[in-house]
This record gives sequence, C-alpha cells and structure tokens, in this order.
Amino acid sequence: MTDKLQQTIKLEISQLPKEGQDAIGGVDWVKIIEEIGKNYQLAGDGIEDFQLETLLVLIGVVDPEFYAINIENQVGTTKDKAKSMADESFQRIFRPIRDILEKDIKNNLKNKNPNWKQNLDFVLSGGDYSAFLAPTEVGKEDTTNIPRAGNIKDNLVL
Repeated sequence: MTDKLQQTIKLEISQLPKEGQDAIGGVDWVKIIEEIGKNYQLAGDGIEDFQLETLLVLIGVVDPEFYAINIENQVGTTKDKAKSMADESFQRIFRPIRDILEKDIKNNLKNKNPNWKQNLDFVLSGGDYSAFLAPTEVGKEDTTNIPRAGNIKDNLVL
C-alpha cells in the first residue's frame, strides 16, 4: 500500500463519528483486503484499487449495493470474480464492523434509558426540539443561539 493511500484512509476514517472510527478500527480490514486480493490473484495496483473501493463503502461515500460493480470496473476483474470478492468482504469485514456498531449502540442505550414518553412528547410538540430545552426566565435574553422552530404545521406549504 502506498503512503498516499494510507494517509487517505487515516484522514477519511478520522472524519467519521467516534463510534464508526472505533468499529472500523476493530477490524483489520486493510490486511483482510490484501488477503482476499491475493486469493483472487490481484496485482499490487489491483489490491490498492480494491482497498480504495472498500474504503469508499466503509465511509459511506458509495452505497454497498454498488460495491461488486465498482470492484469489477475499478479493479478490472470479471463480474463473477468481483461478486465473490464482494461477498467475502461482506462476510469478513462489513459484518464484523456492523456487529461492533450494534454492540456499541446497545451498550449506549443501556445508559440513556429511553422510553415511549420521549417519543410521544416529541410528536406532540410538532417536531419542535425547542420544547425540550429549559425555558428562559422572563426578562432575560435567550443566549443559547439555538434557532426556535415554530409549529411545524405552520411551515408547511400546501
């Protein structure tokens, strides 16, 4: 892998939310891609193109639906070979990352204590998040700089 590609990978992943960074960092996907590429007899540039296509899906730039097609077009493989590579990548990379994310979300929800009343309050507020903010005292200026949305129904154009 070239230094430029390594820098690009680090930069793009660093711009993801912390949970995404942790999940992606929990799987050595670069090494796995190299292994898959070698199993499918890809040359050096082919493996780097495969890594780049995988990165684009990981960071959400490319829809996973187009992953196999992009491997076929960018790496220069046959349709069947690209589909097999994509399937193996989903099994060895994307599924474990998804599992890590799910586990983190479940752990975070245990600490938040969400309940049905929160959803009901939001719906009844007309989607106005300001209904959940602490009211300001009479005569004091609101300094939170949070724009206040009126009743959402008033903003609809019919």
